[in-house]
Amino acid sequence: MTPSLSRRFSVAPMMDWTDRHCRFFLRQLSQHALLYTEMVTTGALLHGDRQRFLRYSDCEHPLALQLGGSNPAELASCARMAEEAAYDEVNLNVGCPSDRVQNNMIGACLMGHPQLVADCVKAMQDAVSIPVTVKHRIGINGRDSYSELCDFIGTVAAAGCQSFTVHARIAILEGLSPKENREVPPLRYEVAAQLKQDFPDLEFILNGGIKTLDECQQHLQTFDGVMLGREAYHNPYLLAQVDQRLFNSTDPVISRAEALSRMRPYIEQHLTEGGVMHHITRHVLGLAQGFPGARRFRQLLSVDVHKTDDPLALLDQAIAMLVGH
Repeated sequence: MTPSLSRRFSVAPMMDWTDRHCRFFLRQLSQHALLYTEMVTTGALLHGDRQRFLRYSDCEHPLALQLGGSNPAELASCARMAEEAAYDEVNLNVGCPSDRVQNNMIGACLMGHPQLVADCVKAMQDAVSIPVTVKHRIGINGRDSYSELCDFIGTVAAAGCQSFTVHARIAILEGLSPKENREVPPLRYEVAAQLKQDFPDLEFILNGGIKTLDECQQHLQTFDGVMLGREAYHNPYLLAQVDQRLFNSTDPVISRAEALSRMRPYIEQHLTEGGVMHHITRHVLGLAQGFPGARRFRQLLSVDVHKTDDPLALLDQAIAMLVGH
């Protein structure tokens, strides 16, 4: 049985990273973590290969689709697609600082247009019965006062949004790359905490710079949930303890070797369908982080994998390296 949707712990939507292969792998480590797709633009769903963007394995639940867009009618159509595809939540991206998305009025630039975001949320909520949530920054350059942030939250909440995932940095829309926007503007957890105090009836999930489950437990004393991004990707084995530590599960913690072993049938199926093993194993390289042999493990699955006629034999070698760690 799939655990019910809880935002107590989630893995952030990350472009080029949280594809369906990555999510399948992360699900082996935690049954309760809420997983998010990469951001999918409304244009990609309305005019592109819809099946490719919406495809996932049943085990990925609880699973949320993150949308990028700013046209209420188009977002409503895409939210309906998410519901028809049995996603558990649909999330609107109001945090991505990339130039590419700004030009199309997607992402963090929408922080400057609270009423438009509210209109988008309302159109999506009217179209579906699954939860509609928003992921946003604490501001953008030129609009980064706390009162403007409260105006944004209040306006969007009035349209019916109950759950906000707060990346506790502002986004600087000119002159910084998306990578720099994740590192240069300072983290300001206290601003996000103030929101929770001032809007006690809303759900606030904290995102940005969280690296350990100890930190997660600390933040959960203030917030309704925590969202990890890069750390969950680069050090995925930390998810193996999420269910016990954050959801009071009594199931045993899965070993690294077992987690990778569980990927074998999935990888075999992918190869049978004409896929390449590296498309999947690129997501598991962090599994060996922190013990001797990690470098050789990564080399097997990222370099040698391109030179072999028997990728599954390489996989078995990699699994054997994890035994006992």
